Amino acid sequence: MKVALYARYSTDNQRDASISDQFRVCRAYAEKQGWQIVEEYSDHAISGASLLRAGVQALIADALRGRFQVVLAEAMDRLSRDQEDIAGLFKRMAFANVKIVTLSEGEVTHLHVGLKGTMNALFLKDLADKTRRGLRGRVELGKSGGGNSYGYDVVKQFQTDGEPIRGDRTINAAEAEVIRRIFYDYVVGKSAKRIAAELNKDGISAPSGGDWGFSTINGNAKRGNGILNNEMYVGRIVWNRQRFIKDPETGKRQARPNPAAEWIVQEVPELRIIDDELWNGAKARQVAVKSKRGEDGREEPNSFRERRRPKYIFSGLIKCAWCGGGYAMISADLIGCSTARNKGTCENRRSIQRDRLEGRVLNALRYHLMDPAPFKEFCDEFAREMNRLRMEGSASLEIARSELKRIGRELDTLLNLILKGDAADRINAKMVQLEAERPNWSGIWPMPRSRPPAPSRDGNVLP
Repeated sequence: MKVALYARYSTDNQRDASISDQFRVCRAYAEKQGWQIVEEYSDHAISGASLLRAGVQALIADALRGRFQVVLAEAMDRLSRDQEDIAGLFKRMAFANVKIVTLSEGEVTHLHVGLKGTMNALFLKDLADKTRRGLRGRVELGKSGGGNSYGYDVVKQFQTDGEPIRGDRTINAAEAEVIRRIFYDYVVGKSAKRIAAELNKDGISAPSGGDWGFSTINGNAKRGNGILNNEMYVGRIVWNRQRFIKDPETGKRQARPNPAAEWIVQEVPELRIIDDELWNGAKARQVAVKSKRGEDGREEPNSFRERRRPKYIFSGLIKCAWCGGGYAMISADLIGCSTARNKGTCENRRSIQRDRLEGRVLNALRYHLMDPAPFKEFCDEFAREMNRLRMEGSASLEIARSELKRIGRELDTLLNLILKGDAADRINAKMVQLEAERPNWSGIWPMPRSRPPAPSRDGNVLP
C-alpha cells in the first residue's frame, strides 16, 4: 500500500519542528501498518481555512495521477478547517480511489467530513470572536489593539507570575521627529512623492524597513492608514474601523469598512506626537489636494477600474534590472523604472519605447517558447491553474445541485400543503364560481369599423 504524508502548521508563532513532529508520528503509524511512504507534503505557516496551498495542491495533483492509495495526516484539521474545502478534498480523493486516514479519526468517512468539518469551522469562528473580544477589552484600557504603529516602541514587561503584559506602547523619539517632519513638510506644500524622495535621500528607513513611497505617507483617509491619517499621533486610538473577510476565490483577506457607529475610540494623551494645529493643517491640505486632484491626490477605489484588464500586453510584468522595481508608463510612448521616479532610490533613469519592447519579447517567444525550460514552466503553471479552476467549478456545480434539490423539496412541500384538507377542491370550486359570475360583454363592446372591400389584382372586388 503506497501512502503520502501531509503536515501543516498555521502561524509564524509555531515552529518547523511541528512539521517534523507530525511526520514522525505519521511515519511510525505507516510502518506499523506496513505501508510504503512515497511522498511527504507540507505547508508552513499557512492557515487551514483555504485549500490554496502549494503542498495540498501538489497532494491533490499526485493523487489524481495515481501515485498513492492513502493520504495520512495527524488530524483532519491539518488538511483543512473549511467545510467546503474538506468536502471537496474528500470528493477528489474518492474520485482518485484514495483513502484519507488520520491518527485522530482513523479512516475518514462522510460522517467525519460532516461533523468534524462543522466543528473545525465553528472552532475558527469561535477563535475569531474571542480574539476580537480580547482586543476590544485591551483598547478600552488604552492599550494597543494589535500591531504597532510607526513612531512607537513595544513596552516589554511581565506580571509577577511571569506572564507578559501586552498592549503597552511608548514613543520612539527618533521616529517621532520623522513624523513631525512629514507633517510639517506636507503642510508647507511639499508633495508626498517629494517627501518620500527626501527621506530616502537622507537614509531614513520606512516603517517596513525599506524605502519610503508616497502611498506610505498618503495612505487611505477612510481606512485611517498612512502616516497622515494615523490618529494615534494626536493621542487617539480608533479601533474596529474595518473588518477582514477572506476571499473564497483567492484565499486572501480583503478589508471591508465598518460603520462609524461600531468604531471604538479611546483617548491616550500620553501617546500624542503632534499638536492639533499641525494635524488640522494636514487635514485641510488633504481636502484641498483631493479637490484639485494634485500630483499626490488619490482617487477613491473604483470597482470597474480595479477589475478592468491591463491596458498593454505586459502591464505589471516588466521589472527593473537594477532594483527589481516595476516599470510603468512615464510618457505616451516610453516606460521607465517607477522606483527611480517615485522613491528616488534607483539610479536607473533609462527608458524604452513600449512598442519596441513588446516587439522584442514577442519575437523571442516566437522562436524560444518551445524550448524545454520555458515549455516545462508553462505546463506546470497551466496544470496548477486548471486544477484551481476545476476545484472551483466542482464546488460551484455542487452548490447548484444542492440548491436545485432544496427548491424541489420546497415545491413538493407546498404542493402537499395545497392538496391536504380539500384545498384543491375549494380552489377549483372558487374558479368555477368566478367563471359563472363573469358577465358577457360581447354585446357591449364597440364593433370594429367596416372597411371597404379590397380589390383583387384584376380590379374585381373580392367577396
